[in-house]
Amino acid sequence: MAARKTSSAVFASYNIHKCVGTDRRFDPGRVMAVIAEIGADVIALQEADRRFGDKAGLLDLPTLERDAGLVPVPVTNDHRGHGWHGNLVLVREGAVRDIRQIRLPGLEPRGALVADLDLSVGPVRVVAAHLGLLRHSRLLQVETLLAHAGEIADRPVVMMGDLNEWRRQRRSALKRFAPGFGPLGQGVPSFPAYFPVLALDRVMAQPQDIVEHIAAHDTPLARLASDHLPVRAVIRLDGAAAETPALVPELPRLRQLLTRLLAEVEGPRP
Repeated sequence: MAARKTSSAVFASYNIHKCVGTDRRFDPGRVMAVIAEIGADVIALQEADRRFGDKAGLLDLPTLERDAGLVPVPVTNDHRGHGWHGNLVLVREGAVRDIRQIRLPGLEPRGALVADLDLSVGPVRVVAAHLGLLRHSRLLQVETLLAHAGEIADRPVVMMGDLNEWRRQRRSALKRFAPGFGPLGQGVPSFPAYFPVLALDRVMAQPQDIVEHIAAHDTPLARLASDHLPVRAVIRLDGAAAETPALVPELPRLRQLLTRLLAEVEGPRP
């Protein structure tokens, strides 16, 4: 495990496959043990709830807090699930300033969480998502994520999740994240867990240079607990906010200007 500076935090993404391992056994305990192994300050989970029926959450959250020191960012649901469309963000220490639950476009029901967090090493916006299996849907979903990530200038943004993109370079839906987010490249192979060859799971940041280290969390237990390996990144947050340009820096000002111009054109109402 790479050493990290005191101004850095560990971010991770992990598709827990509804706690069904590569041996086809349902075992939440193994998944929670892997989460504890990672030692993340912030971790985004995918497939943390049952897909059908009562859509109940699959993890023992009090045990996870006791063993890994992680607590969930609260979401609202009309079912018994932990997360939003199976997405769950867990935080070790920090304040939640804002949380948005985003419905992503596409043929499959997909969602994302956008959480503004104040960690001990600095503020950060976390965008956690699980993108669709169809390329056309992923293209639309990436545009939606960029829109929500870009309306901010006072804190860096960490984008992470199972982005389900195995294509590279020109045909990759992820190329729209460049040049703002990185690292892109070929990614870190994380799927299938027993012999990882596809970089489906990503942790990226904007600005790119705050990512100090990124790797798959490849242990014997991780290869067994889910069909995905977790991806773990060390990211520097101290002072990063001041360096972070907004992806759409003029959007709030332009909205105000447009509203004022429309009012002037319409004139006073009778």
